[in-house]
Amino acid sequence: MGTGGDGEKAAPALPLEALLALGLDQRTAENALVNSKVTANLAAVIAEAGIKECDKSVGNLLYAVATKYPTNALVHRPVLIKYVLSTKIKNPAQLDAALSFLTNTGPDSLDVEKFEEACGVGVVVSIEEIKSTVTDVLEENMEAIKEQRYHINVGTLCGQARKRHPWGDAKTIKEEIDKRLAEILGPKTEADNIKPVKKKKEKPAKVEEKKVAVATSAQPSEEELNPYTIFPQPEENFKVHTEIFFSNGNIWRAHNSKEILEKHLKATGGKVMTRFPPEPNGYLHIGHAKAMFIDFGLAKERNGHCYLRFDDTNPEAEKKEYIDHIQEIVHWMGWEPYKVTYTSDYFQALYEHAVELIRRGLAYVDHQTGDEIKEYREKKMNSPWRDRPIEESLKLFEDMRRGLIAEGAATLRMKQDMQNDNKNMSDLIAYRIKFTPHPHAGDKWCIYPSYDYAHCMVDSLENITHSLCTLEFDIRRPSYYWLLVALGLYQPYVWEYSRLNISNTVMSKRKLNRLVTEKWVDGWDDPRLLTLAGLRRRGVSSTAINSFIRGIGITRSDNSLIRVDRLEYHIREELNKTAPRTMVVLRPLKVVITNLEEGKVLDLDGKMWPDASDTDASSHYKVPFSRTVYIEKTDFRLKDSKDYYGLAPGKSVMLRYAFPIKCTDVIYGDNPDDIVEIRAEYDPLKTSKLKGVLHWVAEPTPGVEPLKVEVRLFEKLFMSENPAELEDWLGDLNPHSKEVIKDAYAVPSLASAVLGDKFQFERLGYFAVDTDSMPEKLVFNRTVTLRDSFGKAGPK
Repeated sequence: MGTGGDGEKAAPALPLEALLALGLDQRTAENALVNSKVTANLAAVIAEAGIKECDKSVGNLLYAVATKYPTNALVHRPVLIKYVLSTKIKNPAQLDAALSFLTNTGPDSLDVEKFEEACGVGVVVSIEEIKSTVTDVLEENMEAIKEQRYHINVGTLCGQARKRHPWGDAKTIKEEIDKRLAEILGPKTEADNIKPVKKKKEKPAKVEEKKVAVATSAQPSEEELNPYTIFPQPEENFKVHTEIFFSNGNIWRAHNSKEILEKHLKATGGKVMTRFPPEPNGYLHIGHAKAMFIDFGLAKERNGHCYLRFDDTNPEAEKKEYIDHIQEIVHWMGWEPYKVTYTSDYFQALYEHAVELIRRGLAYVDHQTGDEIKEYREKKMNSPWRDRPIEESLKLFEDMRRGLIAEGAATLRMKQDMQNDNKNMSDLIAYRIKFTPHPHAGDKWCIYPSYDYAHCMVDSLENITHSLCTLEFDIRRPSYYWLLVALGLYQPYVWEYSRLNISNTVMSKRKLNRLVTEKWVDGWDDPRLLTLAGLRRRGVSSTAINSFIRGIGITRSDNSLIRVDRLEYHIREELNKTAPRTMVVLRPLKVVITNLEEGKVLDLDGKMWPDASDTDASSHYKVPFSRTVYIEKTDFRLKDSKDYYGLAPGKSVMLRYAFPIKCTDVIYGDNPDDIVEIRAEYDPLKTSKLKGVLHWVAEPTPGVEPLKVEVRLFEKLFMSENPAELEDWLGDLNPHSKEVIKDAYAVPSLASAVLGDKFQFERLGYFAVDTDSMPEKLVFNRTVTLRDSFGKAGPK
């Protein structure tokens, strides 16, 4: 097959008798036949050995060859089998050494001398040498032997002996140790036959338990400290990437040849090269943040490079708005692309490779309609045009390129395997006709490559070392490598990770686009969406998002739904450290302080940070305290209770940074349930010790309203945890996901807030200045709520 792919015919099924003739025990043989891959490998090994039966020792080694042999060195398997049959390799230790050597050699030429040296060919360990070594090992362990007698760990003693004679026969070593132990210890006593009882660990006192737990908290694993350790280095990319199974029994084993890998490493200087390849047909969401963290993060950690590549193969769906947004949001997320490229930059090279694919008999021009292609795939039938002459397909493809064939009248398809169980090998479309100008390439082309054709090709052309994508592309891996093997191109290392699925939202671009275009939300940057633009507008930082991504890890476990609370935890953790405190009252209730003289205003100090020093003026803001203050309506009740810490008739509470106040009277409106004003007295000496502490805002000067601001409160966009699985997912939208409070009151210092500023509104949550803000009217979005640390009385 093409360079870098070992083609091989799969062997026929084996009867049980064939495996038993190798000396395998019944259970091993039966288990082998259950696994089709093991069966195929065993059949191939037996065929290469050219035998029908053999000794049990040889058969067990051949079984190990079939199950353990490195797929990147299949060219050398017949050589290893000859060494086994000739008993030059005659024990598991030698075979393990041989397999390790061949794994590192791969498909390159075999250095026989080094190979034989590595696996002990020709090395003879005599009985005398084994006896002498066993004597030494027993003498070194004599104290433990006499103490433990027959409870001594014989495996440890055998290991010490075999370390000195790795090619010595393991069975002979064990027998010699057993014999010598019997000579030293004599017959077994009754105590020797009693199984030793494991000592139970004493449980420490509970107080000590807590201390130990703090002192010996589990250290983070290497992968937690550096999630990129799971990825191989570029120079290791010679192993088999994947096995491509064909319906006729053929197997392609895709890997880079030594020459192709050396050429690649020379081009890249051995650096890690990754790519972040979004399609510019919408705004990026938090799932793309995970992709960026992996793609850009791996390149950064290995001192490599990451391309920002726009996968612009569909001219009808792409907009410059999306391209501009993606470039801007990538920078906002903290990543710097090595280069910004477009798949359309490679249209000429992709076209030339398509012509070469036709010339090799591996692509053809097809005239089936979309429905016909679908029907033929379902029935595993070849297209009537699949076997047309190569010259005919070359001419028709040229006519497609020149615009001489109508849109939809022809496609170029890869000649893969229509009978394959994997539908992604069913002659995928490589090119289709579209008489649509391209946003980046202009009107030069009227044929455009498909994702399945272009993606792997551009990865190869850009010398990408690690092609990282989500798990739904796992079934496309055979077609990815099929094309690169067919054309003899460099093959990147492909690795799939799980999609990021978060509760109470949707992540598919199709659904997000519908929410935006049908006006269910207020644009791509609606703070209720988990688009990156929406999260930013809500007040979430890129560092909090990346912290969340790092926290969930680069996992392959699919179908896991991450609760949105977990994201909110990381947001809250950051804002708790970075957002200064201030006071805003959402639904004001007027309180008149009757014992504070008219016209008097006290300038008090509010703390921006909980642990701020009283002497640090920069950590405080001025809070005017006057005769008229406002508290939250929810912080007043007519009837008091033990678990209520708000204000009630005859009850006292503390105003944050100010004084205790006591309710002395309640003023009603026309409606008896309508409370319009509270009368209260304040305690200037602060003699009361009170549990209830309320936030508040006062008139800055007598008769002047406090600063009015608009506050937007957001809840989960969907009521169900996983709305995407619902047929009527739009019917699950939360009708209370957004609440706008037009006339909230704020302390005067908030008047200077600008876009990008974030605050903790005490007892309410964390808030950020919105893009709709005007100098005359500030707008704040609630980023996330506070922890429920103020009891049930705290406003929601």
